[in-house]
Amino acid sequence: MRRPGLPTEFARAALRTVRARDVTVYAHPRTQLARLEQAGLLHRLADGYFAVVPSDRVGEGWRPTVEAAAAGVAAADFGARGFALMGVSAARLHHVLPRAVGIAVVAAPRRRAPVTLADRDATVRFLVRDLALMHLEVLESDLGRCLVTTPEQTLLDLAHRPRQDGLPEEVDAAVRALAPRCDPDLVAEVADGQRLGRALDRLRRQGLLS
Repeated sequence: MRRPGLPTEFARAALRTVRARDVTVYAHPRTQLARLEQAGLLHRLADGYFAVVPSDRVGEGWRPTVEAAAAGVAAADFGARGFALMGVSAARLHHVLPRAVGIAVVAAPRRRAPVTLADRDATVRFLVRDLALMHLEVLESDLGRCLVTTPEQTLLDLAHRPRQDGLPEEVDAAVRALAPRCDPDLVAEVADGQRLGRALDRLRRQGLLS
């Protein structure tokens, strides 16, 4: 549904996020996007990326979670099903990482430079992955439903790179909380199909999987 003051294409955008360079309804997109942001109808996620503010949150200083912001940026770049939240971001959506962190991790089909969020001290990192090989599910974010790695995939991804995001304690806690939810046989199947044998061995040595 079109919101008063917002073009129809904004309401139809993947995860309600638009890129300034894609906006065709205005002759001077950045000027008009800034106006809509000032009016509280848009929220600037990063340079050139704007999310539609929920109609019931206009005027409240609303902002999405880091994970949702990352999903919005990725959806604008790759399409609604062209990416997946993974690693610590997936852990957040699986509720095994309770504290918000300043990093989001996205599985993407091609190389993409990190994006610095405009509304907080946080960075979105993109890792090139073949989404067709990954085990994914659809979960809800502040900007809508998006692809997220399954508990088994997330567990292996975290074990594979426990220190790469600079959050070793948080990752360890997430791994320990996530492991009991996972099917050991499915974890082994995922590991075998994606050459994550070392991560599987690490989990077994820690006594987290049988």
